Amino acid sequence: MSEAITEHEAVEEPVVESTAEAVSDEQLIAMLVDRARTDGLQLTVIGNLVEDPELRFTAAGVAVARFTVASTPRTFDRDANTWRDGEPTFMDCSCWRQLAENVAGSLSKGARVVVAGRLRTDRWENPEGEKRSRMVLDVDDVGASMTFATVAITRTSRPVPPRETAPDDPWASASPIRPAAPAAGPDDTPGEEPPF
Repeated sequence: MSEAITEHEAVEEPVVESTAEAVSDEQLIAMLVDRARTDGLQLTVIGNLVEDPELRFTAAGVAVARFTVASTPRTFDRDANTWRDGEPTFMDCSCWRQLAENVAGSLSKGARVVVAGRLRTDRWENPEGEKRSRMVLDVDDVGASMTFATVAITRTSRPVPPRETAPDDPWASASPIRPAAPAAGPDDTPGEEPPF
């Protein structure tokens, strides 16, 4: 018969030494990047834009916007009865296509944003031959933070690519805009006309 262990009895567990202090920032970033590659690490950053987003276009005409978000942790110091800012973390971000154009047209330096995306590493070699790398957030979505502001949403229209139509298609020249209904006269009663 097995004996039950009460919560007051000591249970001997294996001692696991913490290696968090032994890991450098670069090693920690490398571990996060490896995890991002295998798990698709999603990251959400809340902070302020360091400068206006930079909008560029690739040779193929695809829009790309780059911007940096500064995220500063705040903690409440009970002894001093005040809020204190911690060290800021700067996250380089990039977004593509319509999102890039919307970000560049809507946001500016100092705007508080919520940015969600996937973490990746940019690697390159500088002119002296040294290998360099930096963490970049491939942005999936950006929203304005409404903690200290209000936002009015304006929906953008999506461009519709031209379609080829058959020459005998009677609807080819049809307008996508519905014509206005004729005004009812004094003798007209609504609902007497057939719906088509």
